[in-house]
Amino acid sequence: MAYDVPQLLAMTQVQLDDLFRSSPAGEIPNGVAHGTAIIAPGTKYTESIAHIINLFGWQGKTFDAQKGVLKNKVLVFGFEAVVAKVYKDKSWLDGEECIVLDYSDTSLIAHYIRDEIRLIGPGFYLGKVYWGKERLIDFCLQF
Repeated sequence: MAYDVPQLLAMTQVQLDDLFRSSPAGEIPNGVAHGTAIIAPGTKYTESIAHIINLFGWQGKTFDAQKGVLKNKVLVFGFEAVVAKVYKDKSWLDGEECIVLDYSDTSLIAHYIRDEIRLIGPGFYLGKVYWGKERLIDFCLQF
C-alpha cells in the first residue's frame, strides 16, 4: 500500500508503530527530504502541530549517503544545521534493522537524540525520535 502524509497524520500511535515494525529499513537515502513531525498521533491536533513545526522549526533533512551524514533543515529559512551520523543498526523499537540518525557525537544541541527511520514507500520514510531511550515523537520524510 502507498502512504501519504495525511494518512500518517490520521493514524494512532499503535498504527504508526505497527507500520514501522512491518517496514524494511531500505537503503540509506540521499538528497533533500521534506519532513513532517507527527505529534499527538490520531488526534485533531496532529495536523495543526505539524504545520506550525514545518513553518517555524523543522522542515526536513538533507542526506549525504556516501559520507553517512545528514543536516537538518531548521528555522523559517531552512538553514542546514544539526548534523547526524547515518548508519544501519537494530531498532530500539523492535530489534530489527533500521536506519539510525545519531546525533550523539555530532551535536551539542541534539546530543541525546536518536532517530530511526524505515522505508514505507518509494522515497518515503517513517521515523521515530528518542531522547536517551525514551520515545518522543514520530515523523516522516519525503524525497
